[in-house]
Amino acid sequence: MKKASYKKLWKLLIDKDMNKKTLAEAAKISVSTLAKLNRGETVNVDVLIKICSVLDCTMDDIMELVEPE
Repeated sequence: MKKASYKKLWKLLIDKDMNKKTLAEAAKISVSTLAKLNRGETVNVDVLIKICSVLDCTMDDIMELVEPE
């Protein structure tokens, strides 16, 4: 089964000169949720919507489905 990869999100943050803490504050997501994203774990779709709203992007811009290693 494929899993979510958030590498695109981390690249987008670099491109926008934004750090993870600033993103968490702007999107009103918790540090533990940010840690889940960092580990590639499952998060609620509402979290992804909040991130997309802050970054003015789509879900395709911040995540992709990949084959597990």
